Amino acid sequence: MFTWKSPMLLILGIGISYLGNWIYLVAINLYILDLTGSAAAVAGLFVIRPIATIMTNTWSGSVIDRVNKKRLLVFVDIIRGGLVFTIPFIENLWGIYSMIFVISLFASFFGPTSQVYITRLVPQEKRQRFNSILGTMSSGAFLIGPALSGVLIMSYGTDLSIFINALTFIICGGLILLLPNIDGKGSVSKQTGIQEWINDWKVVTGFFKSSRFFVTVYLLFQITMLIGFALDSQEVTFIKQHLNLSDDGYGFLVSITGVGSIIGALIAATLANKVHLRYYLGGGILLSTVGYILFYSSFNFISALTAFLILGFFLAFANAGYATFFQNNVPTDIMGRIGSVANMIQSAIQILFTLILGFVAEIFTLQMVTLIGSILAFIISIVLVCYLFANKSQFNSNEI
Repeated sequence: MFTWKSPMLLILGIGISYLGNWIYLVAINLYILDLTGSAAAVAGLFVIRPIATIMTNTWSGSVIDRVNKKRLLVFVDIIRGGLVFTIPFIENLWGIYSMIFVISLFASFFGPTSQVYITRLVPQEKRQRFNSILGTMSSGAFLIGPALSGVLIMSYGTDLSIFINALTFIICGGLILLLPNIDGKGSVSKQTGIQEWINDWKVVTGFFKSSRFFVTVYLLFQITMLIGFALDSQEVTFIKQHLNLSDDGYGFLVSITGVGSIIGALIAATLANKVHLRYYLGGGILLSTVGYILFYSSFNFISALTAFLILGFFLAFANAGYATFFQNNVPTDIMGRIGSVANMIQSAIQILFTLILGFVAEIFTLQMVTLIGSILAFIISIVLVCYLFANKSQFNSNEI
């Protein structure tokens, strides 16, 4: 009989890790800036993880699908905690970059592995609610983490915030250690080395070729989201140069996004057993793009505030819907490989879109470029919604 005890323990562990990540993100940016005095050095942090993901995810899925998922999650968290702890003792930029790169290599295992573990731990009819509750924790961490980090940095400096992040990884690993071992007997090849890797890629390409519905939804959703991520790279510039807001105003707007995300995630969790998955997936991403359009057409603080609330609220539905859709449509015995390849594709597209947007914004006005990007994302999301409702039969009866 299903109980929420283990899923809630997992949500708590991941939520604590999320909180530590946000505390750390603010601290490491300031740490690098204080060390180098260079904004470019800070920007370099944002390309390390996608590069590490691209390098790792060509083969990490093969490992994930062949090892004990619970032990791998615990191992990754313990290692990340130990490595993060060493950062304040490194006094040169390239040493810090190298350590963050190694941390990112291990981090690339966590997402795909946790997806497999969640899918096996939580029954299909409960996943939409689980992902919505997890989204609430993520949004809460996004809202509280930077503010808490700011207080800690003002009182104790950046080192303490980085140490706290190391501790949250250890705590997350300890909580996962208390969870049940849910690995089933996967039917995987006993071959090793290059032949195993080649066969795994054949499995991945075979799945993509045979799963037209999944691949179409995946591509439409991710392209829309990744345009949004690229737009986010211009967010602070738009707020400060176009809206003429201060750093405090920018921080408040970001906090409002967190508030909208928490409210959205709570409502998404409440409605999980009443609203069909395609409304979460399609409706959430469609209305999120409306939020982007409203933001990049905003003309004052109030209009930007409204846009951020809408954006945060509906992104909670979109993220919960996509996570559930992925878990329901990818077999668990190959989910590690599919998830790793998916993350690799997303990282490559994210880097490409961000570079293109940054380049074009130097040629044309920032508002024109960001509005065109927002409208393009809106159009793609409409195509996604139409496709979802034209293929209603592809959803099974457990997807409410």
